[in-house]
Amino acid sequence: MLNKDYAALTPPMGWNSWDCFGAAVNEAQLLENARYVAEHLKDCGWQYIVCDIQWFEPTADSNNYHKFADLCMDAWSRLVPAPNRFPRGFRPIADEIHALGLKFGIHILRGIPRQAVHRNTPIFGCAQTARDIAHPYSICAWNTDMYGVDAAQEGAQCYYDSLFSMYASWGVDFVKADDIAVTEFRPDAPYSAKAEIELIRRAIDRCGREMVLSLSPGPARTCDAFHLSQNANMWRMTGDFWDRWDKLYAMFERCEQWNDHRAAGCWPDCDMLPLGKISKTCAYLGEQDRYTNFTPDEQKTMLNLWCVFRSPLFLGGNLPENRPEDLALLQNAELLALDQRSKDNRQLFRTEREAAWCCRDENGALVLALFNLADEAQRVTVDLRHFGFLKTYTPVDLWSKARLSPVQGTFGATLAAHASGVYRLEG
Repeated sequence: MLNKDYAALTPPMGWNSWDCFGAAVNEAQLLENARYVAEHLKDCGWQYIVCDIQWFEPTADSNNYHKFADLCMDAWSRLVPAPNRFPRGFRPIADEIHALGLKFGIHILRGIPRQAVHRNTPIFGCAQTARDIAHPYSICAWNTDMYGVDAAQEGAQCYYDSLFSMYASWGVDFVKADDIAVTEFRPDAPYSAKAEIELIRRAIDRCGREMVLSLSPGPARTCDAFHLSQNANMWRMTGDFWDRWDKLYAMFERCEQWNDHRAAGCWPDCDMLPLGKISKTCAYLGEQDRYTNFTPDEQKTMLNLWCVFRSPLFLGGNLPENRPEDLALLQNAELLALDQRSKDNRQLFRTEREAAWCCRDENGALVLALFNLADEAQRVTVDLRHFGFLKTYTPVDLWSKARLSPVQGTFGATLAAHASGVYRLEG
């Protein structure tokens, strides 16, 4: 598995178009966000620019899907960018993004287009047709575009090989494959797309270009962790994550469950970061064209958890509309270094009202993350001795950069509701 062995050795970081533009993103919006990342965030490690779902649908205009819409497709049953939204196609876009020192990604849905099956169009390099390889009952529960592929058919691998050969020719570096980590058409078998994951893995390995493979949606199951780690670089631990405290609160349990299943090239994914200006094309969880519902404290809590857990980091807001405080959240080099290069990451404890994590930074220093999960302010304290941390330490707040008074035996902080702190303990 050549590509997988060398791709995503650290958690991928970048921007994805879904939270702000839904299914309606266009070329100008992609490139505008890419230029923002290059100017303001690339030096902090943010590098992928990912075009999310429905780039092949000319009529896409919101977060909503149009049932049985006409899709843009080539003669070989492969979806291609809608020319009214991406008039130059993806290769020139990828070239511009690469020239900025960044990487380009796309979203795909597993399977073969329904319209290809209904028209019985050919598959490149294979005698079988779209109708021959389609699973007519394997469908997506929330999108009407595709039939699943029958992996037992000879043409199934040929179809995926032709897809990824085309993506490689476009300059694609990252593929987010959807309706695949968990499928809903068979509630009794949520990992029933396992064979299609393997088809995609082989297609990537044969395409001649390194690509990161991300699987969605969640929640993926820990019982499938080994197979996921053998075939993908990242996979969603949850369903779609949005800016609600209950979803952030639930993520602490997910991180605890998945913490032992993380390795270089294999990253359980907390999902996107709904920060800044989101929901520009659809009123989702509030008004259309709005800033995140998370409070400033909740925004830091989300980032702190994602980083100490070492999740992939993908921004969801329209970056050119960032306020100064939004940008400042994304440029905390010491916090981002934990996401990229820390080790020995683990949860120390978690109750209904509080949690604590620890790790070692790239220099071996102990780092503690304290979380107040309660709806009112309280002090969160760690008994350092209980966890074998016996020295005298000088804490440094990784957000304020303040050096605090030396501590021995215990360390704590008084935190506002839903707030958190991350501290490097020098000593």
